[in-house]
Amino acid sequence: MRLGLTPGSKSDMLSVWLLRSSVNMSKSGKNNRVRIIGGDWRGRRLDVADVPGLRPTGDRARETLFNWLQPWVAAAECADLFAGTGALGFEAASRGAMSVLMIEKNPKAQEVLRQSIEQLQAEQVKLHAGGAMSLIEEFKPDSFDLVFVDPPFDSNLGGLALERLDKSGCVRRGGFVYVESPASTILPAPEGWSVWRDQQLGEVRMQLFRRQIQTDERNLPDDGSDE
Repeated sequence: MRLGLTPGSKSDMLSVWLLRSSVNMSKSGKNNRVRIIGGDWRGRRLDVADVPGLRPTGDRARETLFNWLQPWVAAAECADLFAGTGALGFEAASRGAMSVLMIEKNPKAQEVLRQSIEQLQAEQVKLHAGGAMSLIEEFKPDSFDLVFVDPPFDSNLGGLALERLDKSGCVRRGGFVYVESPASTILPAPEGWSVWRDQQLGEVRMQLFRRQIQTDERNLPDDGSDE
């Protein structure tokens, strides 16, 4: 198909070439990158694996989330259950997290995550190749301060992961679980937890749950203190 081009129409030919190039880059995933927005690696851009449905948490959502978590990220022990692009786990490590366990089952995504870990020399980040849901049951009690749960969109795994995290007791008292879901999904807090933050950004719902420090605790203050 010649698209009706006339001989010598250089501007039209250039437009077609640019269009084809952009389509090819989109299909190959070579133009997909995620930017770290804060901390030691601020501004660094990391590759995103060419996997259908894989999408990083957007800059605005990450900025909002880590503004919420700012008092607690430094020296935290974290887990990123559906690591995917690694956007949440690398952001936490950049901001001073002591350790980040990334869990990812897709081989293509695993390879890109390994490359990013090497590129950043991120010794505090470890990658587990496998599924998150079964691994949760193997976590020891009081293992983590922060857990990120950003499963494939419309998978309905967020609520199930939250339930299993609660049952396992792997999140320390006062620790947090962040769940990202479709905007229409509103998850209740498990018994012994509180909804620390709940916000909708476009098609995404951001919910941050906190495990209560004391059994009779209901609402914690918004200033980051426990008193």
